[in-house]
Amino acid sequence: MGERRRVGVGMDFSATSRAAVRWAVENLVQDGDTIIAIHVNSSKAETPQKKLWGDTGSPLIPMEELREMNLPKLYGINPDPEILDLLDSTSRTMKVKVVCKIYWGDPREKLCDAVEDLKLDCLVVGSRGLGVLKRLLLGSVSKYVVTNATCPVTVVKGPAALKP
Repeated sequence: MGERRRVGVGMDFSATSRAAVRWAVENLVQDGDTIIAIHVNSSKAETPQKKLWGDTGSPLIPMEELREMNLPKLYGINPDPEILDLLDSTSRTMKVKVVCKIYWGDPREKLCDAVEDLKLDCLVVGSRGLGVLKRLLLGSVSKYVVTNATCPVTVVKGPAALKP
């Protein structure tokens, strides 16, 4: 077994991030690695934990704690049970450590900050497959991260991006 890696996965609990998690688990993660699920809440979100961790992001949260009733409410997240099941299964079968980190702010900037803060070896993000006009107006998180992150970035096309 080689050196243990820290694999970040951008996760907003959407179908697109589900595809990114699935791709990372099936194609990238190896025994002994650490998966860090990175979620970015809007800077406008007012949650109790933002007052404590708004500048630095949350402490690393063990994935099993995301199933606790109060924790998602404290952080203002709505975890997808399918993603949690996949990560739980991966943790058990591949002996992978799975944790979550929550930031507040612009997802583009915070994902790049996470690369540095968490010393990630690589980052996997989903792509919503926006059309040219929407991408121009809204900006592409994945494009920004690919351009600005200091580690290798893999962009996984989500279900909407795969439609003809």
